[in-house]
Amino acid sequence: MCTAIVYRGKDSYFGRNLDLHFHYRESVTITPRKYPFPWDSLYAIIGVATVQENYPLYYDAVNEMGLAMASLNFPGIAYYPPKCKGKDSIAPYEFIPWVLSRFSCAREAVQAIRRTRITNTSFSTAYPTTPLHFMLCDKEDCFVIEPTRKGIQIYENPVGVLTNSPDFPYHLYNLCNHQNLSSAPAENRLSPSLPLQSYSNGMGAFGLPGDLSSSSRFVKAAFTLQNALKKQEEAAAVNQCFHILGAVFQQEGCVRVDNRWEKTVYTSCCNMDKGIYYYNTYDNMQLTAIHLYHENLDGENLISYPLCFTSQIRMEN
Repeated sequence: MCTAIVYRGKDSYFGRNLDLHFHYRESVTITPRKYPFPWDSLYAIIGVATVQENYPLYYDAVNEMGLAMASLNFPGIAYYPPKCKGKDSIAPYEFIPWVLSRFSCAREAVQAIRRTRITNTSFSTAYPTTPLHFMLCDKEDCFVIEPTRKGIQIYENPVGVLTNSPDFPYHLYNLCNHQNLSSAPAENRLSPSLPLQSYSNGMGAFGLPGDLSSSSRFVKAAFTLQNALKKQEEAAAVNQCFHILGAVFQQEGCVRVDNRWEKTVYTSCCNMDKGIYYYNTYDNMQLTAIHLYHENLDGENLISYPLCFTSQIRMEN
């Protein structure tokens, strides 16, 4: 399972937790403008991908124009039809690079996506299709894209959060059940005649979900994102983005899947304005940064920096 957010301060940041019970030796991968996709490519891309047969299978990425996109697990609802004539078809594994290499803003991309179908085409037998939905955003707009049996459903996302199934309309409606949450001190609305007093700070958020289900993570991430202070300086904003995602971080041992333990494999935060991709991993909480514009973006070859899964601890004495 996963959580994605868009965080806006002085600059805009796109971040996510990747929560899985396995990983594929992912890397921060830069795809330059002239990489030989089977379509015309205009923009360079940076994000986390598994590179197979010299092809970037992106989990999340941002292009040089500040357009960002992430795929998140969408089991039980995602549906990919077969290819058909008369309509542009794209495979699920192609969808993120197809969008980010061709479009400069979210609304432009959405118009093209409406004319497209995401088909049931897998990358290989080792990498079959995965049920996914997607969050797409730029510096102004945010959308959720969900391939279903009714076709591709596209929703504006005023919250700036996405988790997993159920579908996005459910998550948005479910926030109504939590509109009493507040960062302010609790008020006695039960009965003004009763001498009730708060015994702790933070009781305005009493009832905030704390479990790791997708619906609870959506509510907790939305509350944290909407109430966390907007930091202006780069280091402070990046730290704040990681702290927001830390509110829904999954500890190994708390979610069992097929006799294995799901955990937050990595957390990322990309400055959409400056093209700087930050990440840490479950066993290495130190932040690592890769700068898109420090590479040759007019090349043809992928540039990859493997994620660091080894603990790095600063020793003071």
